[in-house]
Amino acid sequence: MEQYHVTGMSCAACQARVEKAVANVPGVEHCSVSLLTNSMGVEGSASREAIIRAVEIAGYGATPKKSRQEVRTGEYEDTRKDSETTGMKHRLIASVFLLLPLMYVSMGHMMWDWPLPDALANNSIAIGLYQLLLTAMVMVINQRFFINGCKGLLHRAPNMDTLVALGAGTSFGYSVYALFAMSAAVLRMDHTAMMQYMDEFYFESAAMILTLITVGKMLEARSKGRTTDALKGLMKLAPKTAVILNDGQESQVPIEQVRIGTRFVVKPGESIPVDGVVVKGQSVVDESALTGESIPVDKEAGSFVSAATLNQSGYLECEATRVGEDTTLAQIIQMVSDAAATKAPIAQIADKVSGVFVPVVMGIAAITFIAWMIAGNGFGFALARAVSVLVISCPCALGLATPVAIMVGNGVGAKNGIMFKTAVSLEETGKIQIVALDKTGTITSGEPTVRDVIPASGVSEEELWQIAYALEKKSEHPLARAIVEGAKELQITAYETDKFEVFAGNGIKAVIDSKCCVGGNLRFIGEYVHVDEETKAKAKILAAQGKTPLYFASDDKLLGIIAVADAIKEDSATAINQIKAMGIHVVMLTGDNEKTANAIGAEAGVDEVIAELLPGDKEAVIRELQTVGKVAMVGDGMNDAPALTRADVGIAIGAGADIAIDAADVVLMKKSLLDVAGAIRISRATLRNIRENLFWAFFYNVIGIPLAAGVWIPIFGWTLNPMFGAAAMSLSSVCVVSNALRLNLCKVYCDGGDKVVKNVSERRTLISEAEIYQKENKKERQQMEIIVKGMMCQHCEAHTKKALEALDGVLSATADHTTDSVVLETNREISESDLKAAIEEIGYEFGGIR
Repeated sequence: MEQYHVTGMSCAACQARVEKAVANVPGVEHCSVSLLTNSMGVEGSASREAIIRAVEIAGYGATPKKSRQEVRTGEYEDTRKDSETTGMKHRLIASVFLLLPLMYVSMGHMMWDWPLPDALANNSIAIGLYQLLLTAMVMVINQRFFINGCKGLLHRAPNMDTLVALGAGTSFGYSVYALFAMSAAVLRMDHTAMMQYMDEFYFESAAMILTLITVGKMLEARSKGRTTDALKGLMKLAPKTAVILNDGQESQVPIEQVRIGTRFVVKPGESIPVDGVVVKGQSVVDESALTGESIPVDKEAGSFVSAATLNQSGYLECEATRVGEDTTLAQIIQMVSDAAATKAPIAQIADKVSGVFVPVVMGIAAITFIAWMIAGNGFGFALARAVSVLVISCPCALGLATPVAIMVGNGVGAKNGIMFKTAVSLEETGKIQIVALDKTGTITSGEPTVRDVIPASGVSEEELWQIAYALEKKSEHPLARAIVEGAKELQITAYETDKFEVFAGNGIKAVIDSKCCVGGNLRFIGEYVHVDEETKAKAKILAAQGKTPLYFASDDKLLGIIAVADAIKEDSATAINQIKAMGIHVVMLTGDNEKTANAIGAEAGVDEVIAELLPGDKEAVIRELQTVGKVAMVGDGMNDAPALTRADVGIAIGAGADIAIDAADVVLMKKSLLDVAGAIRISRATLRNIRENLFWAFFYNVIGIPLAAGVWIPIFGWTLNPMFGAAAMSLSSVCVVSNALRLNLCKVYCDGGDKVVKNVSERRTLISEAEIYQKENKKERQQMEIIVKGMMCQHCEAHTKKALEALDGVLSATADHTTDSVVLETNREISESDLKAAIEEIGYEFGGIR
């Protein structure tokens, strides 16, 4: 998407006009114009020149936005500032300065008989000329309304400025006529006519309309500025300099001079300038600005660091890996900016109304004037009603209702590490009815940890830990790392080992304190010690829970069991309960065997488990789930790409620095499932806010226009002075923007008051369609079972599964280390020699076909 700055827009009608003009340019596939940021996003093959020419023909201006590579960070930041605010402030001050003496004469003297200077006292013509002069000066100061309004009329695209210009211009023009008519009456010595025309001066209305509209525009600009605070805050994080190393010498250079491979240093208290990898040093880095995670992260050699994060303690020497537009911070800024340049589907109603709003209002004003003239009221009275209709109508509120909420909602998400790529994804996330979760790395941590420690009778837990730690600390198996980490956390003292041996796929053996100590699976341990039935029963229970039991013995004595498993993240169960509390059906998708998957699913608390899936199967299951309702798929963004793309909303979790995941619609910086619930809350809050804004924008015009036209005069006697109409018009936009700012108070991680989707029970019963698909799909496959010896844990199972599924004709492989078996699903016959070669290549023993 290429983005442009658009100048000259004042309301939703302008936005619709620009959008329509650019959409008609050959080669433009999609165009989205934002009144909030005065920007335009264009997709397609059309040239810049053709797009800019189309905007200019429509009566506006456009310039391509500069990239972060073309300008320095500070200059890029300036492109986000509202350059018109300063000029608007000066116009407002000058207008108020002139308006006060005008109101003193027109209202103070005429209504409350306030004293006047001798030059004006008892001189009606002088009073009229005084008001004309001050009003003309206010109109010149605010000539922008008249210039833009006339441009809109000339291009047959009237806008809000057209309404203001017509209202103020008509009031001024009629007042000038009344002044000349009064002057003629003075010459004729017709006192009655003189007083009649003097009462029909609307100079103060013209000046007040322009001033109040400027006040509203000023307040609106300030409020709109606050909606982009999150984006501005991200930009301010970007360091402007870096300290690089040249031949061991430190030198400070502008950030744009840093290249990939450049060595740079970061001292305590300094921000990291670009993305890189730590080469030397240790420290703690605060990454909350990017991820929303308040707990600092330890960094050492080999760790990745991101631009704009804060080095808190140690000295770091790093090598740049991403610079310029490729840094994580730059991608976040671009993602938030692009999202603000897109439109949510809910905005379509307002867009359609905005396209015809101003011409309709002008027609209503004309009908109002004619109707009151026919009714026998004076020209001045009829004109006042028509002017009130013109100035109270507010297309701005309609145009701002959606984009301000989208911008604030995106900002709230960015502050919490939740990135919505488009306005569509922000809207759709709140509408999802089913959440499909990948297991590994999403519900679980993806790293095995110690889950249970069961010492044998007469053995202390500490003794079991000491022997296990001593044996496993020299092993490189993933399960060994889990025991080593667990022992370190408990500060267990490790014994020294001699004659350390590894028996691949079975266990390990070593001499500790003159004793022969072993550790491994049941079959391996059984060769050294007797394992009683009670211990075997406990191990079976652990295996049924998806855990891998490891046995340990010393000489001829069984020490006990340590069970290891890929642990569920601490907050996964809480997050899943929160998602379910919203009335959303939660499904876990995994390639694991059904027994392990069901155990993990029960612990996590999901509604449904679908196991033994290949990546292609996940995509097909998502398609089936979509027949039931809107589906969000949550995965790591890599292996789950087909399913993420197929889902109504693809959510990539734990992206970290790799936030540019094409398959995902929503990117979560952290690895916490609580952010999935948070993303849903932000989306729902934003949607609710948009609906409120649209309601008040429509309601304001539906109520205000009839009141201004004088519909209620015959019934209640209610009339509306044009000045109050202008004030109401100004406040309407301010109210819409202020309401959007309430989104900053959204409680992203508070589960109180979550709205529950209706008909949840019906939806859950219908999910079985996905299971039907699985069963029908499996009927077309052939099954065979082979014996593989040497597997001792789930990681061995995964290793075997990967090797066998790489064979041509193998659709899936389900390994079970407890029975030394692997069930294969194939679409053709696989030779025994191919199977044997694949198994032996990864270090296991092929036992034949069952």
